[in-house]
Amino acid sequence: MTFTKDDIVAGLKTVFDPEIPVNIWDMGLIYDIDIKPEMVVIQMTFTSPTCPMMEELLEQVRSVAQGVTGDVPVRVDLVWDPPWDLSRMSDEARLELDLTNQGW
Repeated sequence: MTFTKDDIVAGLKTVFDPEIPVNIWDMGLIYDIDIKPEMVVIQMTFTSPTCPMMEELLEQVRSVAQGVTGDVPVRVDLVWDPPWDLSRMSDEARLELDLTNQGW
């Protein structure tokens, strides 16, 4: 393998929910990236189970990661536990969304 978790994260930072001007990594939507020789498994969530862009974003995450991993297959698992909350966001995301005075 010629890629690292950091390479995958860099790719994921190019994926944005069209309704939020922050990438999915900084939003804290990616819970885990498990790199194995035979497959990369990404666990992610959404801010709401009713997100209208869910299928498109799941496919975009898989596609972007696949572009990084090359011949190593990528699977994206949607998880709801633990539930997403604002504390999962990066400082940069909270600043971008003007949530810096929320006591996080």
